Amino acid sequence: MADQMRCLLLICDGMGDRPVNQLGDKTPLEAASRPNFNALSGGGVNGIMDPIAPGIRPGSDTSHLSYLGYDPYSCYTGRGPIEAAGIGMDVRPGDVAFRANFGTVDDGMVVKDRRAGRITEGTGELAKALDGLEIDGVEVIFKESVAHRGALVLRGEGLGADITDVDPHEPGVKIHESQGMDEASKKTASVLNQFVRISHDRLGELSLNAERVKNGMLPANIILPRGAGILEPTPSFLDTHGLRGAAIAEVGLIYGVAKILGLDLIRVVGSTGGLDTDLEAIGRSATDALEDHDFVMCNVKGCDIAGHDGDAGAKKDFIEGIDSMLGGVMERAGEHSLLIVTADHSTPVSIMDHSGDPVPICIHGPGVRVDDVSEYGERSCARGGLGRFRGIDLINIAKDLMDMAEKFGA
Repeated sequence: MADQMRCLLLICDGMGDRPVNQLGDKTPLEAASRPNFNALSGGGVNGIMDPIAPGIRPGSDTSHLSYLGYDPYSCYTGRGPIEAAGIGMDVRPGDVAFRANFGTVDDGMVVKDRRAGRITEGTGELAKALDGLEIDGVEVIFKESVAHRGALVLRGEGLGADITDVDPHEPGVKIHESQGMDEASKKTASVLNQFVRISHDRLGELSLNAERVKNGMLPANIILPRGAGILEPTPSFLDTHGLRGAAIAEVGLIYGVAKILGLDLIRVVGSTGGLDTDLEAIGRSATDALEDHDFVMCNVKGCDIAGHDGDAGAKKDFIEGIDSMLGGVMERAGEHSLLIVTADHSTPVSIMDHSGDPVPICIHGPGVRVDDVSEYGERSCARGGLGRFRGIDLINIAKDLMDMAEKFGA
């Protein structure tokens, strides 16, 4: 495959932002020292991209589906099945799957912290206390993921996924009672509500949580499920695009998207999903994967974490770490590689959540129409030759530049 054009899509999770007062009304990306990002823009074609559509706040799952050429409005069934598949759970037809957090509630079931103080250790022990339960004839399968995350699968007859969340999605609010919208979903909601109460009882009794409280840490004393869904069959990335693809990611959700689409999953030692991740190891693995794949998707998580925490300084620092990684990637990728750098969504530190703002994008490689942009940023890339387009168009643009696009018409 030495002369075959290859493509590396680097997705900096949540990197997009809005101007921040403490950074001189620059975004964290604009305020960061980013010589390699800028070199990429100076030698490539730039633009801004709406991951789903203008003004739509994307999830990481729906944006990644979109970038890979799958319309999330027709193929997305909820985040739960993707999260569960991504951490190696056996999700079967008819199962209802959820993503979940280890959280902290008080005695009145009011949420104190949706991430249990961003717990990072002992979650496997907590998960074992809940995995294998049976509630009203429904099997409960629970598995921990990275940090405070986990996934829940309910397996049984006559279950539906049209239910409301237990997780209130914000602290200071009492957990919700899940409600089902039809008879099958009402059964699911009833089992889910019982599971959440059992999780509070069981987790609160564990010595690990007693030790956390003793050490001034928040206990992980409840499971907060959300994003119910039932997995639907989806055509593979290879069958859809004729490209042999691979994925590098740091969280189960993105691996779940990749697994469902049949991409080869590459795990990187030192990849933590946090601000302390080994970016250099991720970059090396991404370029190594180009040796035997046509298309490599690589997601790094840290910017999103800093954005959700409202920490502009940490976000700026992490972007500078990505810039350092990018230098090695550009050097190793070779002249037959198309390098695309973007974000899956914006996570502005001012709102500490995803927003519908477009994200910057640069495409660098043979045959691109190099434009006049010399800096990589939200506002500078908007002046580039790609203009503004939707995420679902990205894979077609990439395939065209790789000379792998099929002709439409005579």
